Amino acid sequence: MRFVLAILLTALLGYILGLFLPWWAIAIAAFIVALLWQQRPGKAFASGFLAIFLLWGILAFVADIRNDHILGNRMSELIAGSHMPWVLILASGIIGGLVAGMGALSASVLRPAARKAA
Repeated sequence: MRFVLAILLTALLGYILGLFLPWWAIAIAAFIVALLWQQRPGKAFASGFLAIFLLWGILAFVADIRNDHILGNRMSELIAGSHMPWVLILASGIIGGLVAGMGALSASVLRPAARKAA
């Protein structure tokens, strides 16, 4: 239950911060949630990764549908050499997920160290 709640809170906070801050604010969102909800490092990384992977994947998919796959097809033709907009959606989710996962992992590892120092 804590894992699912961490995913939902990270996705919600990442979306809200993404409205006002640069793209890397997802790392801050994942860091904050992992600092507040104590989890083991592996689960913290997984919750941060899954939250932003799903968030960015869904946002990219919705944007791709809204413009009738025009931008996705053109960009995938430019980058990959074929009409595969789903690859860009997947790459976007993976990049965001890795950034958020590292933010959550950092908080998970930092929390016990901060307790020992105090």
